[in-house]
Amino acid sequence: MMNFLLRCNLLVLLLFVSFFSFSKQPQIPVEYFSKNKEFNHATISPGGEYLAVINKVAGKNALVIFDTENFKMLHAVAFEGNAQVGDYHWVNNERVVVTKEYLKGWQDHPEYHGEIFGVNANGARGKYLIGYHGEMQTGTRLKRQTPLYGTSFVLDPLVTNKRKMLVVTYPWTSSNEPHTIVYEVDVYTGKRKQVTLSPSRMAEFLTDHDGNVRVSVSTDNYIDAKIHTKAKDGGDWEKLNLGEVSYGDIRLKAFDKSGDNIYMTASVGGEAEGLYKLNLNTKEIELVHQEQYVSPKRVWVDEVSKELFAIESELGYPNYAFIDKDSHKSVRLKSLIEALQGDQVQLVSSTSNGDINVIYASSDTNPGKYYLYDGVQNKLRILFSARGWLNENELSKTKPIQYKTRDGLTIYGYLTVPNGLEDKNLPLVVMPHGGPHGPRDYWGYDSEVQLLASRGMAVLRVNFRGSGGFGRNFEESGYQKWGSDIQFDIIDGVKFLISNGTVNKNNICIMGASFGAYSALQSAILEPDMFKCAIGTVGIYDLPLMFEEGDISGRSTGQNYLENVLGTDETLMKAFSPSYNIDKLKAAVFIVHAGEDARAPIEQAESLIAALKKANHPYKYVLLEDEGHGFYKEEHRTAYYKQVINFLDKHLEL
Repeated sequence: MMNFLLRCNLLVLLLFVSFFSFSKQPQIPVEYFSKNKEFNHATISPGGEYLAVINKVAGKNALVIFDTENFKMLHAVAFEGNAQVGDYHWVNNERVVVTKEYLKGWQDHPEYHGEIFGVNANGARGKYLIGYHGEMQTGTRLKRQTPLYGTSFVLDPLVTNKRKMLVVTYPWTSSNEPHTIVYEVDVYTGKRKQVTLSPSRMAEFLTDHDGNVRVSVSTDNYIDAKIHTKAKDGGDWEKLNLGEVSYGDIRLKAFDKSGDNIYMTASVGGEAEGLYKLNLNTKEIELVHQEQYVSPKRVWVDEVSKELFAIESELGYPNYAFIDKDSHKSVRLKSLIEALQGDQVQLVSSTSNGDINVIYASSDTNPGKYYLYDGVQNKLRILFSARGWLNENELSKTKPIQYKTRDGLTIYGYLTVPNGLEDKNLPLVVMPHGGPHGPRDYWGYDSEVQLLASRGMAVLRVNFRGSGGFGRNFEESGYQKWGSDIQFDIIDGVKFLISNGTVNKNNICIMGASFGAYSALQSAILEPDMFKCAIGTVGIYDLPLMFEEGDISGRSTGQNYLENVLGTDETLMKAFSPSYNIDKLKAAVFIVHAGEDARAPIEQAESLIAALKKANHPYKYVLLEDEGHGFYKEEHRTAYYKQVINFLDKHLEL
């Protein structure tokens, strides 16, 4: 009896100590979640002598190059002022080409004007190769390179050709949708010559294994595609008749080893996209792989061999389909997945002979790590951590969920449960994504999600109808349903979690940015007793106003888009607008907006604030004058996150 009591007392003591230890654990600082990713886009040179990585320095991207023998830094590429490194490519064993982009506080992403520079790994022979400035060097007798007025991208680095690369340019003309041009460019001098002009407007191109431009694809309506082909030895473009079947959303991916077939992703009848093989001689099309409900997240093609080796998709957890299971790249990737279990493993860069690979591994609790794998020595070593200041063991797990909506549609989403807590009777924050058409949520690390979870809140993210990545039919099913069916999908996800006991029905808030902000207010209006608070950041709240203000309405294509996704019935749009329905709202409101937001202009926030004032509905409002459609300054993100946490802490029982 005494032993039994002693064991019970010890158990109670251990439980008390365990609870006390958990409750007293220091919280992860907010700054850890607002900091920019430190390392990104690591690649190895074709010969394996050099390694490059994008490094965030003072808020801007710089390209840092190391030698792989002793990992000594050889050179760093950085631009002055508000310019930073954008994308980059190895074009031979010793040289990279780098794009230059500009940070604008009022833009939701950096601006790119088509400028491309070249430099050797050791910093030698730096040169302005392509751009609207033309050659900017002075004090030389060499003929200066003429300006190129267009936005240019590397089409094919031609790594086996030491002097040349292929660039595709979208000219700056009076036409919003010009014919595109392919140039062959000397990677040391910038001297260029035109290779081909696209046979139709805004065409994309595919090169074969020898660097010949052989295929183009374009569309007049962003759905139906036109494919043109060229012979290996050149000649004129010829339109390819694909028969009676209508293939939409075509994206050219790679040639097969024979050179007679191309791989492309496409959709038939608006369903999820699949991978198809098109024979350029017989015109026959074969379906190679297709997931039933979700389009490919990425098709993996080796940058040197141009071998298409895997399709990555994500309905719940990410997974691979291997096109040639016995290929060198497929076997290598499968072995690395086995070695790094629990992470999504991506083979992001390889040497020409395939012996050495750069690996990127990430998960819901792993913000990302780069590894170097030497296949000859069978050695795997870590290179960089994207966010090395975070401890994976302190972060919270995310699991896929699925449920049926009130009209029988299956919706896929993600639930993040705070580390150390059971998924039972939890406080919940619903976080709808932006868009709504095009973007979707994925499994993996998310700073805002992990911030909320670190403070004891579960987080629900939902790929509601209208989201991208599930086929055009699913995306278009959200057209003109912004204020109704899309919101019902979100609300039904909350009800699903309430019904299975995961969350406390009296302890729920909702927050989002852009369209997610619209959803936060609109869902709280449709279900006024479900949400205790709603947070909207850089949001849309007045749908008719979208036709008058903002960068979408300023273009004819934007007006057409708005008519498609919103309709033209102003009465219905007002019925779907939070600004016109504050009388139905019970939730406490926190609005954050940016003074330089061109996508969701300040008039949107002003419309909602005026309605809140008129209804005497309590609200909190923060305006950041010099930010745009998203907060790209770390100090602004930190301040924003802290205010969000304080607001949620007031309205949720944590």
